[in-house]
Amino acid sequence: MGLGLTTTVFLIAYGGGLLLIARGLFRASTWSRGPAVFTQLIQVLMAYSFWGGSTRPVSVVLALAAVGVLLAIFQKASTEALKDDPTRDHPPVL
Repeated sequence: MGLGLTTTVFLIAYGGGLLLIARGLFRASTWSRGPAVFTQLIQVLMAYSFWGGSTRPVSVVLALAAVGVLLAIFQKASTEALKDDPTRDHPPVL
């Protein structure tokens, strides 16, 4: 019972974190890129853990989604939008 409860709380918190990361990516916040890459790498490892037996289709879906998100994050347009540019939000100081 205790393990199930703590796992549930952890996964709800993880889901909430993913929502915050998605909001940050939508707003092109520079802080969101690192956590987004980290969570997708976790998803690739999770896909690997599902490889085999009747869960192989789940593994393929998880891996394809993670790789798709990673490719989108590392595209040139995304990299430019998420670049830490201090002059982007503030006018130049004369």
